[in-house]
Amino acid sequence: MARIDRCYNIADLRDAARRRLPRGVFEYIDKGTEDQLALGNNRQTLDRMKLLHRVLTDVSDVNLGTDLFGQASSLPLVIAPTGVAGMCWYEGELELARAAAKAGVPFTLATGSNTSMEKVAKEAGGKLWFQLYMWREKELSYELVRRAADAGFEALMWTVDIPHRPNREHDLRNGFSVPYKLNARSVIDTLCHPEWLATVLGRYLATTGMPGHVNFPEKYQHKFTGKATVAKALQADKLSWEDVHRLRDIWPGKLIIKGIMREDDARLALAHGVDAIVVSNHGGRSMDSAPSTLDVLPGIAAAVGDKMTVLVDSGVRRGSDIVKCLALGAKGVLTGRATLYGVGAGGEAGASKALTVLKEEMRRTMAYVGCRRVSEITDDVIWRRQARQQ
Repeated sequence: MARIDRCYNIADLRDAARRRLPRGVFEYIDKGTEDQLALGNNRQTLDRMKLLHRVLTDVSDVNLGTDLFGQASSLPLVIAPTGVAGMCWYEGELELARAAAKAGVPFTLATGSNTSMEKVAKEAGGKLWFQLYMWREKELSYELVRRAADAGFEALMWTVDIPHRPNREHDLRNGFSVPYKLNARSVIDTLCHPEWLATVLGRYLATTGMPGHVNFPEKYQHKFTGKATVAKALQADKLSWEDVHRLRDIWPGKLIIKGIMREDDARLALAHGVDAIVVSNHGGRSMDSAPSTLDVLPGIAAAVGDKMTVLVDSGVRRGSDIVKCLALGAKGVLTGRATLYGVGAGGEAGASKALTVLKEEMRRTMAYVGCRRVSEITDDVIWRRQARQQ
């Protein structure tokens, strides 16, 4: 695909996705919330962090492989759950999952995806994780957990950092909402992107009909243009650490909690038997006053030590970003937007291109800092400005 061939980095894939997708869909992916402060914090912290060259070191055999929960992964990366992938490409979740399987990294299917967990498990292969939102009617969420277990998903990622609906003002300006509402802005936006209209929305209409949230509890499933889900029913504002034990009772695999930004919450997760946490501010898409994940990662990693797996997300756009995250204590990173830009630009081929770009950039960076193995990446590769002598 010529469009993908001309993309040399994640920024190029982002530009290609922006041109192909309706503005409402693209900005739903690309932007954060309110004033975009948390979104900007993530990138600014990564950009400010500098790495030190190590010279005269044999780096002829750099290996990016690592171990996640006892299974080999080709690099310390997991594709994060992204619920709008199916509106970027026809069955975009399946495209992402196939790219992940070919790259040898785990893929996390979002609760709000447009492709069923059973279809992804049957057709994608690879290492599959499932992301859960817990609703007020908790038994309905437990039904999804049992479905995911029956389908063969290996890990459950419980996202806990959105107790209330985020204030994403750009969606209102674009006339974009889920469910999708036809209005002057959204219709004009769609008609200005005929390729997307034909290959995504048109293809759904010609096959399965208008896409919907097929992994929601049956009583709350709706089509993309259907009636709005009862917001209070799906609002995760009545949760506690005791809910971990119930999930443990019904989930046989690894249990991950996503959205940890405090050291005391990390300790509580450990105390309640959670296998892993994801240090995450939801990509800057929830609370706009949140610090960057890299600002809090070192303290959280130190708080739990090697007693549980610490992952991190929010802002990864370069392979060097992955090295920085590992140096600060993470065992791996999640990437959402980077691979979503890829699938938005070119389906499976675009997602594969994103993963290849990140892998080669990481390999190059590891060579620069003198690390042949992921286990060799420590905080001594980070440059810290010396305090001025008084």
